Amino acid sequence: MRRFGFFYHRIVSCGLLIFVLSGCISVGRSIDPRFYMLKQLGKNEVAQKFNIPSGIITVIGPVGIPQYLDRPQMVTQDDKGMMNVAQFDRWGESLDAGIARLIIEDLNLMLPGGTFEMFPCNFAIPLDYQVIVGVLQLEGNLKKDFLLVAQWSIIDAGTRKMLFTKRSDLVEPINPRNYSGLAEALSKAIASLSAEIAQNISILANQPKKTGQNEQI
Repeated sequence: MRRFGFFYHRIVSCGLLIFVLSGCISVGRSIDPRFYMLKQLGKNEVAQKFNIPSGIITVIGPVGIPQYLDRPQMVTQDDKGMMNVAQFDRWGESLDAGIARLIIEDLNLMLPGGTFEMFPCNFAIPLDYQVIVGVLQLEGNLKKDFLLVAQWSIIDAGTRKMLFTKRSDLVEPINPRNYSGLAEALSKAIASLSAEIAQNISILANQPKKTGQNEQI
């Protein structure tokens, strides 16, 4: 009986030891997630700045993204169009907020005379324009170029009239061909989108306001 008890305790002890060691090994081998941020262009990288009257205030947003992108993990596609969700490569902020933030940072460089707020904001502020952006397609295949397709509009914040609307198809190479290169490619595509927005805000702000007429530039 004592011998049975002795062997029983030995078996239990060995089992606990194996469990603890396996836990230590699994923890030691776990992969820490990597987080990526969309980055603003440097001042020397801005191709063109646009004039805008002082005191013009523009709110940026909302920015809409497809549901399949509304997650922390970075999403890519393979050559067959199947989605790949990276478990350990993630955005450091929600993608819609990151896109809006980066557009504002780019516009601050491209339209140095303007003031920009992120939606939602205090609408008691006398706003002039609102820019609404809808991301229609964001295709990141690490073997191909990056594609950003966005439908965006500039709205008169006072009358709620649409002043301008456009679909932008923006392509950027992914270099290096990894998740870091993908984040950089998206940042550059957003910079190109911001340049289009800046140009048209400048045109609208420097011309007399027209009523009852939408414009496509």
